Amino acid sequence: MQTVLDKSIKRVNMRFPGFKMKALTLSYDDGVVFDRKLMQIMDEYGLKGTFNINTGLFANSEDSRRLTKEGAYKLYANSGHEVAVHGVKHLSLPNFTTAAMANDILNDRKELEKMFDRLIFGCAYANGHYDQESIDVLKTCGIKYSRGVKSTERFDVPQKDEWLKLSPTCHHKNPKLMELAEKFVNYNEEDWGMFYRRPMLFYLWGHSYEFNDNNNWEIIENFAKYVGKRDDVWYATNIEIYNYVTAYDNLEYSVEYDKVYNPSNIDVYLFFVGGRRVLAKAGQVTPIPPEKA
Repeated sequence: MQTVLDKSIKRVNMRFPGFKMKALTLSYDDGVVFDRKLMQIMDEYGLKGTFNINTGLFANSEDSRRLTKEGAYKLYANSGHEVAVHGVKHLSLPNFTTAAMANDILNDRKELEKMFDRLIFGCAYANGHYDQESIDVLKTCGIKYSRGVKSTERFDVPQKDEWLKLSPTCHHKNPKLMELAEKFVNYNEEDWGMFYRRPMLFYLWGHSYEFNDNNNWEIIENFAKYVGKRDDVWYATNIEIYNYVTAYDNLEYSVEYDKVYNPSNIDVYLFFVGGRRVLAKAGQVTPIPPEKA
């Protein structure tokens, strides 16, 4: 039986910071030297993302395609982008024992935390391979979210039970990339009525070495130029999006639905039917204005 506390009854939708309806994030794998150029392009156009690293596969010299440990620290440490787990040895998890899975994930997380002096909660499955046992292992290892490789060609925000089996919008080589980018950019608050428009997340993934190997850096340059530096888009890392959506999911409402309590340390932006905008301040109880008759 549904109660008055059910948000679907009272019709409230999440908005991203600044009451924005759109968010965009990137996720790139393996910790390769070509991440340097990719990051330059991302920074130029204001994009943010996550770089998934194999700490057991660092190069011994700068002549390699992979970054050295020192090169990785220099590139990512103060970049404003996230670093996340990709497995010490890039193992396709379902092909290994539970112990081997846990070793590959937990030791990668531990090494990244030592390197960058921060907590690491994100992951991308090596080769995109995972099963239920893999998911269970990641939970045990303290991983909060993990990305596969199957494209949805959609802009859905993950639900509570989907964070450890994330599916991206698309890979950058998807022939529909710019078509999807245009659809994402051109949607506006008037489409279908502002309240009924759900928030949108464009999640792009790939490997930066592909741009080098295929001599097609223009793909990401054109994409970044088109979707970047927009006032109506929140550009965020994977973990920033996870933390924000989780904060929204954990909001608590009064019985009369006239107050909202935000137990997190993140301000959450809400949009109620009738055009009511509410900023649920971190750690506070915030009044909800009544719906106009």
